[in-house]
Amino acid sequence: MLGQYLPVMALLVLAVLFAALSFGASRLLAPRRPHDRKLAPYECGIIPSREAPERFPVRFYLVAMIFIVFDIEIIFFYPWAVAHRDIGLFGLVAVLVFSVAVFESFVYLIGNGALEWGPIAEVRQAASRRLGSDLVRPGVRQVGLEGYKVDGPTDTSAA
Repeated sequence: MLGQYLPVMALLVLAVLFAALSFGASRLLAPRRPHDRKLAPYECGIIPSREAPERFPVRFYLVAMIFIVFDIEIIFFYPWAVAHRDIGLFGLVAVLVFSVAVFESFVYLIGNGALEWGPIAEVRQAASRRLGSDLVRPGVRQVGLEGYKVDGPTDTSAA
């Protein structure tokens, strides 16, 4: 009875032994010449020009939420596509309800500016500072700001 588990145990022992030897050899044989470029955090080959912020911006989490939402959507659609004839109208209604929920979350994330970065985000931030933070929200096109009293220049062409 125990003999059938012998190959699995041998493979487990070999895997642990290989990992331990690899880490040990790396620690003993690797050259140690640390300098500022090696000790800096690596991000796509770009040396950071300023210190990292204490927290990640909210936009990072919004993009992660978009990824998770669409990942779950694909996981849900695959079995439905395979068995859509067998589950009939119930399956179609379930997929439609799920699609509406996914679309609603996508609209929420886009409305909160999850996909706005780069020059567009900088323009919106500048407009937000100029017009007041409650008047310009990312992802929402502002029209009809003529009646609002704002501090600073009254040019609303950038909004």
